[in-house]
Amino acid sequence: MKTWTSEHVFDHPRETIKTAAMQKYPNPMNASVAGVDVLDRHIDPSGKLHSHRLSTEWELLTGAARTKTYVQEYSVEKTMELKSANIPLTNMVSVDETFIYKPHPQAPETIVLTQGPTITNKGVSPSSNLEGLMASMVSSNANKGQEAMEQATH
Repeated sequence: MKTWTSEHVFDHPRETIKTAAMQKYPNPMNASVAGVDVLDRHIDPSGKLHSHRLSTEWELLTGAARTKTYVQEYSVEKTMELKSANIPLTNMVSVDETFIYKPHPQAPETIVLTQGPTITNKGVSPSSNLEGLMASMVSSNANKGQEAMEQATH
């Protein structure tokens, strides 16, 4: 199992970052995501917006072949917490990632994104380095997503 967290500070108001997060895909920095479909969206009794979305056609390199995969995302708007997980290939590896957007403690007009994946190998030989490959891909995609959100705010 591999897990880590990273932080990124967005020098933009909360509403701008919220909009950018919901419109992050597809983007030119990460062409492997063809689109995002909303599966369910509702407001709970406390006024929080809940969304369940599906990112379509992530391309995952598995050995010598590319496999299309899908990622589901759950988010709660008022707290700006998103959770994502891969859907296919869960018998081989699972990638569960949490994104939390909150005001920076020293500069409340900016937003700190804390994100952290947990990558779990499920039955693939440890010598295959599948966790390492997935960790590299998740890290690269995290940087692309942050860059896309920064560009969307301009």
